[in-house]
Amino acid sequence: MWLLNTATLELKEFVGVGIPPYAILSHTWGDNEVTFRDMRKDRKAAKWKAGYTKVQKCCKKALQDGHQYVWIDTCCIDKKSSAELSEAINSMYRWYEESKVCYAYLEDVPGEGSSDTVEINEALANSRWFTRGWTLQELIAPYYIEFLGRDWGVIGLKTTMGSSSQAALQLPTARINAAIFAGALTEITGVPAKVLRGELDVQVVPAAQKMAWAAKRLTTREEDLAYALMGLFGVSMPILYGEGLERAFRRLQLEIIQTNTDQSIFVWRSKRRTSGLLADSPKDFAETTTLQPYSMTNLGLALNLPVVHRRDGNHHVAFLRCCK
Repeated sequence: MWLLNTATLELKEFVGVGIPPYAILSHTWGDNEVTFRDMRKDRKAAKWKAGYTKVQKCCKKALQDGHQYVWIDTCCIDKKSSAELSEAINSMYRWYEESKVCYAYLEDVPGEGSSDTVEINEALANSRWFTRGWTLQELIAPYYIEFLGRDWGVIGLKTTMGSSSQAALQLPTARINAAIFAGALTEITGVPAKVLRGELDVQVVPAAQKMAWAAKRLTTREEDLAYALMGLFGVSMPILYGEGLERAFRRLQLEIIQTNTDQSIFVWRSKRRTSGLLADSPKDFAETTTLQPYSMTNLGLALNLPVVHRRDGNHHVAFLRCCK
């Protein structure tokens, strides 16, 4: 894991138990972001990139909060190395989960300096951050998140049971009511407040419901819409850019089926005339459900369902043990 020193902006690699405490950044990518090679090979050139200011300000914020290291996805992954990229994508949920604080930078939302609460709330509801595929796990995984406006001032918090931050104690009272802010996040994302507060383990949430959270989200590379969901289901798989969303998403579902007895994975709708049991995209999941167990055998999928013989004599209908 590569971490950025918040004082010197130098990258340093850490492994296993040697990884120090760190802050982490969640943001939306823009044009001309700073890369790993920029920070390692040509810092002078990196300073001319539009994304360098974001790196600087994130490091400044983390340093002020007492964090020596920070992880930023644009410049802390060597994307030229397929092995390192695959490891990072498979580890990313855990990295966010283990961070001391996550800074969610919403550059299209007015900052702490704005006195117009209505303007902030409207901008928050329409922020691009809530439309991206990767930011779903970045919302759920961390125990403590500070949401920052365009001026890097704190506009809200997400805290979970057992999380604490000395910085939070010093924030303006009007902006740190985590319960109220969690309610706003639930309205925007569909993720239950109990999940955001850590009262409900995301791993026990029905698969169809988690898929529904991602149904309207977008990623630059189509396969990332599947890869960005691995952490929410506690699974890992090889990263194969070029395989397309349909194949990547089917591989994801197969991994989920191998480790989970959640029948809601089969509850989805599509306009396609023919289909199998597996969906092609998170967009196919529109409803949430509860379920009964199933299992994978060497002969395929095994599950017990009530079956009704239709009067036309040509079809049988099997009902999943789910409730809407």
